[in-house]
Amino acid sequence: MHVYRTHTCGELRSAHVGETVRISGWIHRKRDHGGLLFVDLRDHYGLTQCVVEPEFSDFERIERMRVESVITITGKVVARDGEAVNENLDTGAIEVRIESFEVQSEAQELPLPVFGEPEWSEEVRLKNRFLDLRRESLHKRIVLRSKIIDSLRRRMQDENFTEYQTPILTASSPEGARDFLVPSRLHPGSFYALPQAPQQFKQLIMVSGFDRYFQIAPCFRDEDARADRAPGEFYQLDMEMSFATQEDVFSVIEPVMQGVFEEFANGKTVTPAPFPRITYEDAMRKYGSDKPDLRNPIVMEAVTEHFAGSGFKVFAGMIEKNPKVEVWAIPAPKGGSRAFCDRMNAWAQKEGQPGLGYIFFREAEGKLEGAGPIAKNIGEERTEAIRTQLGLHDGDAVFFAAGLPKDFASFAGRARNVVGQELDLYEKDIFKFCWIVDFPMYEWDEDNKKVDFSHNPFSMPQYDMDHFMALDPSNTEEILAMRAFQYDIVCNGIELSSGAVRNHRPDVMLKAFEIAGYGPEVVEEAFGGMLNAFRYGAPPHAGIAPGVDRIVMILADVENLREVVMFPKDQQARDLMMNAPAPAQPAQLKELHLRTVIPQDKKA
Repeated sequence: MHVYRTHTCGELRSAHVGETVRISGWIHRKRDHGGLLFVDLRDHYGLTQCVVEPEFSDFERIERMRVESVITITGKVVARDGEAVNENLDTGAIEVRIESFEVQSEAQELPLPVFGEPEWSEEVRLKNRFLDLRRESLHKRIVLRSKIIDSLRRRMQDENFTEYQTPILTASSPEGARDFLVPSRLHPGSFYALPQAPQQFKQLIMVSGFDRYFQIAPCFRDEDARADRAPGEFYQLDMEMSFATQEDVFSVIEPVMQGVFEEFANGKTVTPAPFPRITYEDAMRKYGSDKPDLRNPIVMEAVTEHFAGSGFKVFAGMIEKNPKVEVWAIPAPKGGSRAFCDRMNAWAQKEGQPGLGYIFFREAEGKLEGAGPIAKNIGEERTEAIRTQLGLHDGDAVFFAAGLPKDFASFAGRARNVVGQELDLYEKDIFKFCWIVDFPMYEWDEDNKKVDFSHNPFSMPQYDMDHFMALDPSNTEEILAMRAFQYDIVCNGIELSSGAVRNHRPDVMLKAFEIAGYGPEVVEEAFGGMLNAFRYGAPPHAGIAPGVDRIVMILADVENLREVVMFPKDQQARDLMMNAPAPAQPAQLKELHLRTVIPQDKKA
């Protein structure tokens, strides 16, 4: 018999009744039932109920054992009585009568319990992550993560992609976040950077003649934590393909995403390919966000014409002063009560807005009428025109946001989300995908009064190349209207990835940077390696990189990446379990030719 186990704690069934077995694991919990002591033994695979009687020679010793101690039990498998069968447990038809046991490791008093799902602070959980990971729900999510990654890898291979590894110690990348720097011992005063993404390397792989690349790639960015962004490091499904258009990328990624979500949907519906495509401009105007949650059916519309010259002087005056001012309507089906409208108005004020104007509709004396201060000020005819345009009915409401769209679109989008949540309008049990396409190539930098890149500077513009090369950088209006071959994939309001058709021509790249005010010497210094490679024959190529952590987070139905990452950092990017980051020893700093200068406000 094996020294530790003949079976796992999730393996025994009725077919094993009568066998003498050996199992090892952690004491999950103990229960004393009138002299009989029940010990639930747990390992990675499941849980087995074991039972021991007071006559057992080591009864008192096993009775004293703390939960989470590791023991090995030898005993006979017996069938449970009919009323004692646990249908919710894979091993619920049997139990093991303990004949002997051996202590492998005795647990001290626990800093947090493993049994059940208690709420503990982030600090306690992360400092004792090895215990936290023993909890059933978190343990299952980490296993789920592994299965999802395996599915992604298999599906990419089925699309004829080959996995290649790119360097971890590299140069600074153009992703836009802060780098993690690694000092070089052999080259004093010089530093490596951990890759924010394998962006340049995967493009160089295309230049090197490898046609379809993918990698489950670790990425490192010195950014502040968010619920959907882990501080420090994350993983993405990085892919690139040669001689490819935007359509080619979509045709590869859509079946991969649809397939992996259907595989782990747990009964939920998944948007079938091809996914809906929404232009960036339409996304901002209809949803107030470039990552819209399409489970919310609310679609915003411009209603500026109904307020121009109206009796509602606040909006009418804004429109008269500036022709670029717009009024957007946020429909609220079944939100037609003064109490709800006042609640939304109070929410807007908490968001730093003066308020949120509204009209709600009700039937009075057999006639549908609009109520509220705005309806009274603009009159019955304009109110009815708004209702007709939006298709509203008795018991519905509509809220309004006004100004320059670039200034209020984000607020309007948040209001749309709140209305949808408060009125329970969101579709349930569904994963709704969409592509956001046609991002602006450039935007106006108000602080520096200049044109700059709005997204990825290495994307190909959606423009006739001869015309692009001849563009006058001072033609701001035409430049700001330009779109790029850039695209995001969004699921349930969460951006899973950004991608682009790459700019593979050195002359076009230099021109793109020139338009943004960067001279050729700047481009050569910052990106000379990739630019030089392009001068020796680069294929047209395109790619994308869906975030693995976010995919797992959505499929696991949790709201924080900490719940799907095995050893996450805390909100301050600290590893509380391993005590990192930590000061380096003087000898280490000396070897690296470094001296630390700690700001006064950071000193203990």
